[in-house]
Amino acid sequence: MFYYVYILKSLKDHNLYTGLTNNLDSRIKEHNQGENQSTKARKPFVLVYYEALPTKEEAIVREKFYKSGRGRELLKKILFKSLT
Repeated sequence: MFYYVYILKSLKDHNLYTGLTNNLDSRIKEHNQGENQSTKARKPFVLVYYEALPTKEEAIVREKFYKSGRGRELLKKILFKSLT
């Protein structure tokens, strides 16, 4: 089983949301159906990036990194490069 660190973009306010899960498709549906209290007001979302990691511990570390200043800067580079 893999764990996924994912980045969603709100189509409402254009901000990013970072999370982790072991079922990516189901989790995105939950966000878009308003089942997550912290993102309910910002739906709908599109998946803009994800990484698959072999353990939950590695996914937690990676999620924390993406929520840090250095991680957000790396995400900007990754997402900008994918758009060009």
